[in-house]
Amino acid sequence: MTACAADDEIATDRPDFVESSNVVGKGRFQIETSIAGERSNNDGVRARLLSTPTLLRIGVSDTLELRVETDGRLQSRVSVDGGPTFKTNGYADTAVGIKWHARDAVGSAPSIGVLAHLDLDSGSSPFRANGQGGSLRVVGEWDLPDGFSLGVMPGLSWQRDDNGARYTAGIFGVVLGKEISAELRGFVELSAPHIAKSGRGGSEATIDVGLAWLLAPTVQLDTAFSGGLNRQTADQALTVGLSVKF
Repeated sequence: MTACAADDEIATDRPDFVESSNVVGKGRFQIETSIAGERSNNDGVRARLLSTPTLLRIGVSDTLELRVETDGRLQSRVSVDGGPTFKTNGYADTAVGIKWHARDAVGSAPSIGVLAHLDLDSGSSPFRANGQGGSLRVVGEWDLPDGFSLGVMPGLSWQRDDNGARYTAGIFGVVLGKEISAELRGFVELSAPHIAKSGRGGSEATIDVGLAWLLAPTVQLDTAFSGGLNRQTADQALTVGLSVKF
């Protein structure tokens, strides 16, 4: 794998949780946007959340890009069996960051990318985090025989709990991809975006499957489905996205 895809090709960080190690390339701009929905039902409490996750990527050099990311517009619905439904609308926080393509794949050694983000407490009050946070992640990618690929992403995030106290949480994801054709790829993935003690919100974990289609060399349509693996995670989630490289 190289630091950036060819100028007329798109390589995205979605729809899987594990990021790509590649950057968009010097002078290039890429938008990756989507509609996402998730739902859960725990002890008679039903929750639904709609969002519009969006990532903007701006190439500074052939190994470095700037990033702006948000879950966008949010619509939350929470209801209790036999009780009222509570609806909340607003906007999510925004994160700014960088991605550095540290090295290309050489032999059995992976392609490596490093991502650092600062989470801004900038959203609407019902959805705003209790103070600023951040994250640091490292991605390793291997090209395997027969069109398969493997990606692994460990990391750490720094957040605040409901009382404003700072804490550190783990991040981990592993994805197995398969090139089905020149225009179509699929993946299956295990993701853990938040690994922490129960007093810090507990750990979240999902199993994800998805597909991505190249509609044109610089345009991608994708979809993914996630199933929650514990009570702290939404039972099901679905996303459909469109990405364009300029």
